This record gives sequence, C-alpha cells and structure tokens, in this order.
Amino acid sequence: MPAETSESPLPAYTDVVPYSRTALRLTWAHLPPELRDEIGRRCGAPVVEAQSRDSGFTPGFASVLVCEDGSRHFVKAASVKGQRAFAASYREEANKLAALPPGVPAPRLLWTIDDDTWMVLGIEHHDGVLPARPWRTAEVEACLDALEVVADLLTPPPAGLELPVFLEEFADMSKSWEHVLATQADLEHAADAAALAARLPEVVAGDTVVHTDVRADNVLVGEDGRAAFCDWNWLARGPAWFDTVFFLLEPYGDGLPADDLLRSRRLTRDVPDDSVDIVLAALVGFFSKAADAPVPASSPHVRDHQAWMRDVTWQWLWARRGWS
Repeated sequence: MPAETSESPLPAYTDVVPYSRTALRLTWAHLPPELRDEIGRRCGAPVVEAQSRDSGFTPGFASVLVCEDGSRHFVKAASVKGQRAFAASYREEANKLAALPPGVPAPRLLWTIDDDTWMVLGIEHHDGVLPARPWRTAEVEACLDALEVVADLLTPPPAGLELPVFLEEFADMSKSWEHVLATQADLEHAADAAALAARLPEVVAGDTVVHTDVRADNVLVGEDGRAAFCDWNWLARGPAWFDTVFFLLEPYGDGLPADDLLRSRRLTRDVPDDSVDIVLAALVGFFSKAADAPVPASSPHVRDHQAWMRDVTWQWLWARRGWS
C-alpha cells in the first residue's frame, strides 16, 4: 500500500477552495409550487425536507429530497429560460445516464421532467458522501477500483450511447498552450510542455467511455467503502486509462504518491510514460487558459479550483520529466 502522505509544496486545496461549499444553487424554495408538487408526485410522496448539495460549480438545483413516506431522492433542476446552458447540460446528462448499463458505479436515472420551463432529473439516492480532503488512500483506491469497473463495462460504449471521440469533445485542449505562451512568455519549460501537448492526438484514441471529470465533488463513497461517480455530462470515446490519470491529479496535489498508484493499477501500469506526460501537458494548458477567464457570477470559486489544478498538474509534469 502506498504511503498515506508525501511532501508537496502546494497550498492545501481546502485553503484555496471551500470544498463542498462551492456552488450557489437554486434551493427548494426557488422552484415554483406547481413544480414542487409534480416532483413530489414523481417521488411518490410529498416532499417534507430538501437538503441542498452545494459542491460543484454550477448553479442549478441539486438536493436530496426527503419525502413524507421516509424515502429519499436526489433531484437536479434548471430553468430552461433562466439557466438555458445548465438546463441543456442536465438534459445531456439525463440522456447519458439512461444509456448506462447495470453495474456501472453511478446512481441510476429514475425519471425526468423536460418541458419549455424546467429540466428536472430524478436520480436514485445514494447513501455515499463526498471523499475527505486531503484525499485518503482507502478512498483513492476505491475510486481506482471503480474506474476499472467503468472501463470493463463501457468498452466499447453501449448501444444507444452516441459519443464524440475525445479530440472532438475537447478540440482545443492541445491548443491551449497558445494562450499560455502568449501570456507567460518567460515561463520555464513552456516550450517543452507545449510541444508535448501538441502530441495529444497521438495518445487519446480509444473505444472506452471516458467520464473526463472524475474529481472529488463528483464522487460518492458509500457505507460499504465503494465509490460511485456522478455528473456524467462530458463523456467521450477515448483511452481506458485517461480517467485514472485525470483523477490522480487531486491525490497528487494532496500529497499522495500518484506515480506509485499509476504503476500499481492495471489500466495504467503499461501506459508509456510519454503518453501520461502528453496528457498532463495538455491539461496544464487547459487549466491555465480556463483559470485566466473571467470569474462567472454563478460560480465564484471555479477559477480558484482551475488554478489549483493547473499548479498541481504543472508540478507533477515537472517531477515526471525531471525538470529543475
């Protein structure tokens, strides 16, 4: 078992971002009465309590609803007119959740409301909680186990799940270094990293459903110690190992030995070092460009999150390449 912690000069994530309190969400009181009544009917009993889930970086409604009969349900909702982009994202998530086969470690979609005013998802309640930050080894291993299940069940993608290939979904990722080079001309090893990132098309081909956004606030760890993944919005066809590399950014930044974990897992142990470094370099550019964008009023902490992820990924790439 890898050591629980290792040295890292980075600031703690929780000193930079208020983990579990990053979202400015609609609450139950914001939903119109007729919609609340309809949600209660879909859940099978009137709603008596709504517990908002305030992690993540989107402003849509996301709450665990407790009903009069004691049942619990996870419901997400966005206004089609007032939150058009987020309603479209929820619609996309519903389509993808509905296509996932049994056994995938994800809460199941139970019902939807999709009309000209609201997009609502009724999702089975999962008893899990967000993993602790800093990451703990047992919860990291649970996520890595679950990613292996995802790769096994979703290679190839199931029928009915039409997905773009990775480079179509993230067409600008390998080009984000143009922004970095233009804004930080004196950044040491920038040219080396940009050259690596430009090779992204060489390594992201594959026929596995890639989640692309496995991070702590999209993970639920159940009472049985198993992990499940939420927010299946940004899926693409890609290499089975991509999610493992992306996921390990946060544990690396929290001081865990990510390279040891890469070497210990069957999805990544045979992946060439250069392939991992190419992905890391592309992600540095991606997070750098994203972090420099204006802060959206609907998500005041997202740029701090992206800047921390940029610095973590940059540090890991430097360590792996032996740059000093």
